[in-house]
Amino acid sequence: MSVFTYRKRAFLNPVATNQTSYILAHVEDSEHGENKIGTNLITLADCRRTIQLEFFLGTARHRSISLKKINLLIDVLTAFRHALLARDRGD
Repeated sequence: MSVFTYRKRAFLNPVATNQTSYILAHVEDSEHGENKIGTNLITLADCRRTIQLEFFLGTARHRSISLKKINLLIDVLTAFRHALLARDRGD
C-alpha cells in the first residue's frame, strides 16, 4: 500500500454546477530513499477530459527535469491568471 507525503484533491467548479472538474495531486513517500520509483502525479479533469502529468524522481537528472516542469507549469498558469484578470478588467 502506497504512503503519500502529499495528497490533495479539489473540485474546480462550485458544487451547484454539478460539473466534475477536479485536480488531484500526490507525491509518494520515498521511504527514506528506499523507493526510487514512486508515483508523483498531477491529474487534471474537466468534464470528460482527463490528463495526468508525471514527475519522476528516480535519478538526479529526472528530479531536475521534474522540478523544471512544475516550475514552468506554475509560471504559465500564473501568467494565464494575470491575463484573465486583465481581460476581466478590460485592460
